[in-house]
Amino acid sequence: MQTLRLILTDKFIWLLSGAVLLASLVPVQGTAKDIAEILFNAGIFAVFLLHGTRLERHEVRAGLGNIRLQGTIFVWVFGVMLAIGLLLSKAVDQVLPADVALGFLFLGVLPSTVQSATSYCAIARGNVAASVVASALINLVGVFLSPLLFALLASAAGVQITTDTIIKLAAILVLPFVLGQVFQRWLRPLVMQHKDLAGWIDRGAIALAVYVSFSAAIIAGMWSRVSGAEFLWLAAALLLWLGLAFGGTWLLGGLMGFVRADRKTLLFSGAQKSVAIGAPLAAILFSPERAGLVILPLIFYHLSQLFLSAPVAVRLAGDQN
Repeated sequence: MQTLRLILTDKFIWLLSGAVLLASLVPVQGTAKDIAEILFNAGIFAVFLLHGTRLERHEVRAGLGNIRLQGTIFVWVFGVMLAIGLLLSKAVDQVLPADVALGFLFLGVLPSTVQSATSYCAIARGNVAASVVASALINLVGVFLSPLLFALLASAAGVQITTDTIIKLAAILVLPFVLGQVFQRWLRPLVMQHKDLAGWIDRGAIALAVYVSFSAAIIAGMWSRVSGAEFLWLAAALLLWLGLAFGGTWLLGGLMGFVRADRKTLLFSGAQKSVAIGAPLAAILFSPERAGLVILPLIFYHLSQLFLSAPVAVRLAGDQN
């Protein structure tokens, strides 16, 4: 019952699902598309400004103290998950459209989530401070590392990191985070006073990014380019990945002798993938019609990880041994 309540009350699940449905029924185009893209860029800037504002410096220092756990999460996210994405991308290349198959590699290079990883870690009674720091730092590193890794491994698909791309990444993702840290003393009390509004800005900006990307893919004929059988292959590959990600992080935590709270942190910070980085990054790296197809694995993985994390967190909350 608690698991069902978590799923039904998770606003992000409904927002992302609604964005995909709305894009399928009423794709944004023309002048409205130009306005939506301006709002999307402004929203992503606000999201990373909020991240920089909320992450206190003493939390960074405390989380960094657990070097062994932080290092393991980093290697899992940018090493093991990247390897899984690369292998699955090659495995499904013959049964899925090229850009959807490329989306598996794109998913593999992305950092973990911030908000949901921390939330489910808290529900599971894990090491929340370490989860906050791990997710935030991995996302900050991911802003630079993810596009470089993807460009290196996907060069055959025509993905290139130009100077303009780097400038846009820095302006939309890095600059606001730095500003949030610099002006944290003045901004954080205001943000914490209006947590609900900040949360809606956070989720709404990502949902808008998904809506804009999916709209372009819909207009380009996405549903005619991806058949029902191909969706089944997509679902099967993502289910396999979820099993490897969640099962692998839990087993690795046990093999490394982590205490129970740290194993839970590794589980949620290592197995989840961030649409907050993925959606804007795809919009920068690809044309709109390609971006919608590339983020297809990411959207379904992200929704699936939220549905899976709820019962896992509830189960682990009562397991303190």
